[in-house]
Amino acid sequence: MNFIKNMPTLTRLQWVIWIAVFFIIFFSILPVDGFNHASIFTVISVAFYLLVIYGNIKFLYPRFYEKGHRVQYVIYVVLLLVIGGVARGFLIMYSYNTFFASHPEKMTFSMMLNFVVAGFMTYLLSFIFRIALAYFEIKQQSEKILVQKSQAELNLLKSQVQPHFLFNTLNNIYYEAYVDSPRTAKLVEQLSNIMRYFVDESPKDEVSVNTEIQFLENYIALEKIRIRHEIDINFIQDCSPHLQIPPMLLMTFVENIFKHGIDKASIDNKIELALVQQGRYLTFETKNRIFNQKTDAAGGFGIQNLRKRLDLLYGNKFELTISNTEEMFTAFLKIPLA
Repeated sequence: MNFIKNMPTLTRLQWVIWIAVFFIIFFSILPVDGFNHASIFTVISVAFYLLVIYGNIKFLYPRFYEKGHRVQYVIYVVLLLVIGGVARGFLIMYSYNTFFASHPEKMTFSMMLNFVVAGFMTYLLSFIFRIALAYFEIKQQSEKILVQKSQAELNLLKSQVQPHFLFNTLNNIYYEAYVDSPRTAKLVEQLSNIMRYFVDESPKDEVSVNTEIQFLENYIALEKIRIRHEIDINFIQDCSPHLQIPPMLLMTFVENIFKHGIDKASIDNKIELALVQQGRYLTFETKNRIFNQKTDAAGGFGIQNLRKRLDLLYGNKFELTISNTEEMFTAFLKIPLA
């Protein structure tokens, strides 16, 4: 029986059912008709049950009934029951007359009708069989989903170990650097906050505006390290810190400024940021000087990806514009608030 153990669970279950059916029929006939007669009758009967049940649930029902061909389905079911019942009757009668009967018997109409009616009862049982298979299949899928969920939770716990280790290490570096170099310690703290944002906040559907502002400020502070001269930054914040918005929604504008709107050698870098609540809308506008670098305008990948995300989040209820003059580049975003 090792070949059964190696089968998928649902297939193995069906094998067990049919083996049980075989032995139930066989042992119910054995005391009266003997081993040989019981064996032949059982084989023919089980083969007939298999033909009717699987012929219906695996072929006729999905191919005709479920596709709306119900008249054809009824016709083919009747043909299946009649032909299968007649074949079963003739096989049983032939085997009986050939091997066991002292006086051969003839097949009568009433006997044939009994076989066809038995086939109809088997046909009705096929729907119960189909429902049972569907139940066990759904249960099996549910168990797989639970296993996958448990595995995903385990993988999540494993994935959290490394970030937490890194955060603890950064905290240790922060305390070591605090005495000798407070500025370095502050930068380590800001880097830790950015990384914690990516791990804890960015997977969420929404975060508070205050959390998003802190993330932007930490990002700007770290980017300023690369710039030789001081940058004139004016960040206007006129909104409730408790507003909820999707994470990383404002980052594209700020990232573009430091990628394309800053001249490291210039002493005249200027950035204007304005995050303002206007009734049931939130606006975010950025302005920076234009140097020789190519700015990520409307066709840039950053803006394109942002626009696709906004389409998914807000449909046509947002406003995103990019404009520039000879000296200033402006990006403007307006989104509805829940």
